[in-house]
Amino acid sequence: MTAIIIVIFVLGYLCITLEHPLKLDKAVPALLMGTLMWAILAIGFNLGWFSIIDAHEHVFNIHQADIAEQQEGFKLNLIHHFSATAEILFFLIGAMTIVEIIDLHRGFSIIKNGITTKSKRKLLWTLGILAFVLSAVIDNLTATIILITLLKKILVRRNYRLWFAGMIIIAANAGGAWSPIGDVTTTMLWINGKVTALGLSEYVIAPALACFVVPFVIAGGLKPFRGKAIRKELIRDTKTQRLLSSRTMLWVGISGIVFVPIFKVITGLPPYLGMMFSLAIVWLVSEYIKPEKNLPRSEKHRYSTHKALSRIEFSSILFFLGILLAVSALESLVYGSISGTEVGTLRYVAESISRTVPNMDVVVILLGALSALIDNVPMVAATMGMYTFELDHPIWHFIAYSAGTGGSLLVIGSAAGVAAMGMEKIDFIWYLKKITWLALVGFLSGALLFMLIENFFYS
Repeated sequence: MTAIIIVIFVLGYLCITLEHPLKLDKAVPALLMGTLMWAILAIGFNLGWFSIIDAHEHVFNIHQADIAEQQEGFKLNLIHHFSATAEILFFLIGAMTIVEIIDLHRGFSIIKNGITTKSKRKLLWTLGILAFVLSAVIDNLTATIILITLLKKILVRRNYRLWFAGMIIIAANAGGAWSPIGDVTTTMLWINGKVTALGLSEYVIAPALACFVVPFVIAGGLKPFRGKAIRKELIRDTKTQRLLSSRTMLWVGISGIVFVPIFKVITGLPPYLGMMFSLAIVWLVSEYIKPEKNLPRSEKHRYSTHKALSRIEFSSILFFLGILLAVSALESLVYGSISGTEVGTLRYVAESISRTVPNMDVVVILLGALSALIDNVPMVAATMGMYTFELDHPIWHFIAYSAGTGGSLLVIGSAAGVAAMGMEKIDFIWYLKKITWLALVGFLSGALLFMLIENFFYS
């Protein structure tokens, strides 16, 4: 019966990776996979087919004497995993709402109005630096959406825009890898107590910079980035200039997101509470600030937080819910024993991989490359169940880097890539031929730099 749960897991992931050919939102197979795995796990446990292991490595088996106690242990285990999942989801909802509030007030258009260069090489670096920095401050998905939208307002020729979009994906993923709020995977590691915000930034920023800079230096010499850009007429966003709230909401929103790690340090409370606090402040300011002079009361709904909430892509939130539930089911299911101790499926897999490939750095690099084929969210969720390294161990930092930047190897390998693919209709094969080799050079450059840092500074 254990095989059934594993088969459901594999089939679910296959459907997720084939989202576009199947024309099926990936949230659907993710939710089916997660809930069905827990349902079968519960039925099997009650019938005595399965044993489960909780977060504290206590094994529960329905055959043991106190059946009521074992069943209560099963329920508490599910509550523990759902609570950990909910922390991540509420954090994401808060961050996404703040970003949408800023966008409603056209705060990001202030950034757009500041870009005036016509040199393609300068434009490449301008967009790349913006992607790298914005991804760390807001998140790589949002930064990519903003910059691809901006790119479509600047360049006329689509064949050039595709190249710029591919490089934005590389920069955005690199920028998100060193920030606890820059990527869903780093947020997961941070919220689950695997890394600290300071430790992640301190040790991953240099490899992330290498991953961004090296391919951009190489790309600067390629034909698509030489000469002048044939630009659309640069029309400043006059609507933004008329809005009184644009600059205020931009800085209030970004400051609120940046304050979240500070809130955690000051209070010791989980990050999602800090994000909810920041959301409350941003929401409060947006309610009383005047977007336009003499704005009729009937028009205020255009700038309301309720509208921002309606623009959040909740299918992505549900996708993460399904994925994390599926991974927690595998983490709880006892699969085998190590040194005479029963362990969960993921822990068993981790130990098996470590025995096959004894060098953990190589294992992490392979996991990073694999995240280009399957989503990096389940990859990191799996590693959190597979490994038990202490807080801020170099392996956690390396996992954050590899999972965050490895997704750039394929256009479907990251949320940023999928967003750019949809907005510019980037062909999978085109990206594989033109951009993948640049992403690979950057990924390996950062990985090598991380291993050098690991050898000289961690030890």
